[in-house]
Amino acid sequence: MFTVCALYHFTRFDDPAALQEPLLTVCRNNAITGTLLLAREGINGTVAGPEAGINALLTNLRALPGCADLEWKLSTAQDRPFHRMKVRLKKEIVTMGVPDVDPRAKVGHYVQPADWNELIQSPDVAVIDTRNDYEVAIGTFDGAVDPKTDSFREFPEWWEKNKDRFHNKRIAMFCTGGIRCEKSTNYLISQGVEDVYHLKGGILKYLEEVPAEQSTWQGECFVFDARVSVGHGLKEGPHLLCHACRHPILPDDKNRPEYEQGVSCHLCFNETSDDDKARFRERQKQIRLAEARGERHLHSDVVDET
Repeated sequence: MFTVCALYHFTRFDDPAALQEPLLTVCRNNAITGTLLLAREGINGTVAGPEAGINALLTNLRALPGCADLEWKLSTAQDRPFHRMKVRLKKEIVTMGVPDVDPRAKVGHYVQPADWNELIQSPDVAVIDTRNDYEVAIGTFDGAVDPKTDSFREFPEWWEKNKDRFHNKRIAMFCTGGIRCEKSTNYLISQGVEDVYHLKGGILKYLEEVPAEQSTWQGECFVFDARVSVGHGLKEGPHLLCHACRHPILPDDKNRPEYEQGVSCHLCFNETSDDDKARFRERQKQIRLAEARGERHLHSDVVDET
C-alpha cells in the first residue's frame, strides 16, 4: 500500500525557487513521487510513497515559513499512483488568473463535513461545484450547480454572467480538496457576496468522514493520480483515464468502437483530427517500445513553469 497525500497552503514565499531543489531531495530520499507546485502564494500538490516517507515530507513542509497550519489529506493506493517526482515553479498554485485574489486576506465560512448536509439542504442556499466539467461528470453533490467550465480560469467569467441567479441566496461552494474554494470564496467576497461558505477539506474529507448511508454525494470523486477516482471511505473507484483527452472513463467504455488505447475514447473521438490521432498512435507506439525495453522506471526531475 502507498500513502497518498493531497496538500496545500497559502503563505508568502519570497523565493520559491530556493525551495525547489531541497524539496525534491527530501522526496527523492524518501521514495516519494508525484507533483509539488511552488509559487509566491504558497504550495500545492499530491504525492505518494511509504507512510514514513510521507510523514518525513510533512514534517519538512510544516517547518517552512508560514506553513505550520499546512492542510493535508491522506488516503491509500494499491499501486504507485505516480511514476515521477516533479517540483514545479508556478505563478499560482491553483490558477484562477485574477491578480487581486488573496485567500490569506479573507475566505468564506468553513463548514465541517458533518455539518455540510444540513447547510446545502437549506432552501436559501445555492450549492456551486467549482471543479471542471469532466470532474463533475462522474460525481457531485445532489442539487449542486455545475458551471460547466473547462478550467478554473473560467470561473470568474461564469460568475459574472450568472450572479443574478443567486440573488438573496447564501452560497455554498466545494471542490476536491479545498484549495479552489479558498480562491473562489475570496473572489465572491470581493464581488460583494456576503454569505459565502465552503466545505472544509473538500470532497475528499467529506467522503472520508461522512458514512455512505448519510451522504448526499452522488457518484465518484475524480482525483489527479493513477487511481482516477475514489468513493466513500476514499476507496479506489472504477474509473480509468483516457490518455488522449485525460478524461475519466469506465471499464466498459473500452469496448466502445471509438476507444483506442492512448488515441481516443467516446468523449474525444470527434474532438481530434486524423493528424492528432496519428500523432497519438506514434506516442503510444513509443511508450510500448520503452516498456518492452524496461525503461518505464521511476525517476525525479525539476521543471520550471514560471
